[in-house]
Amino acid sequence: MSVNEFNADRIAIVAADFDDAQIALNHLKKIYKTTDPADADVIVALGGDGFVLQTLHRYIENKVPVFGMNRGSVGFLMNDYSTENLLIRLNKSQPMKLYPLQMSAKTADGVTHESLAINEVSLLRQTYQAAKLEIKVDDVVRMSELICDGALVSTPAGSTAYNLSANGPIIPLSAEIMALTPISAFRPRRWRGALLPHTSNVNFKILDHVKRPVSATADDKEVRNIIEVNISENRMYSFQLLFDPETNLEERILKEQFEV
Repeated sequence: MSVNEFNADRIAIVAADFDDAQIALNHLKKIYKTTDPADADVIVALGGDGFVLQTLHRYIENKVPVFGMNRGSVGFLMNDYSTENLLIRLNKSQPMKLYPLQMSAKTADGVTHESLAINEVSLLRQTYQAAKLEIKVDDVVRMSELICDGALVSTPAGSTAYNLSANGPIIPLSAEIMALTPISAFRPRRWRGALLPHTSNVNFKILDHVKRPVSATADDKEVRNIIEVNISENRMYSFQLLFDPETNLEERILKEQFEV
């Protein structure tokens, strides 16, 4: 279905569990007819960036586009909140297709955990001691030892989130690359990370994992005490976010590069 053909009877509205989002949900339900997300053609998500990511993950099998309206703080992945002309906004909205990263994390007890990440997969030290990581890209050792608080691999959509906070690069959505960014690197001190083709496979091996335990997180799914992590783009899945034309995600990412 194209985004200019949504039916008023097939809109689902969901909200985060904090007050502002729940108040907005009650207001919208008084104005618009809503349906169950499983039966919807489009989902309106009220909350912040974290909630819209959770909504995309929760309904991934439904392949339903999500239109977020900000009731949180930053709202980079959200549209402005308004109770007016919702169906008109939905039918004028622009879709943005996002491909997730696949995280395969093996723990010290031999169990492998699989998760998808829309923004990034991040590795973080679990104790006061710095992590030691070996980094392979497409089976080639590119760094035999990185001493750091952690490292992350980011999608273009996630490049303005945790990746940017770790001084990683902002990536245009059409670039088809991903960012490999260290978090508080101690040695090599001046390494700033790398830009990789979106087809790359990144492997982290945790060195001295008993003394220096590390966790891995795909968006909001954390796995602790890992010994190895593989990260690659998974194009078997895709997520679709909807944006008002004047504030689409591509424009926001471009604008972010000129913020001072």
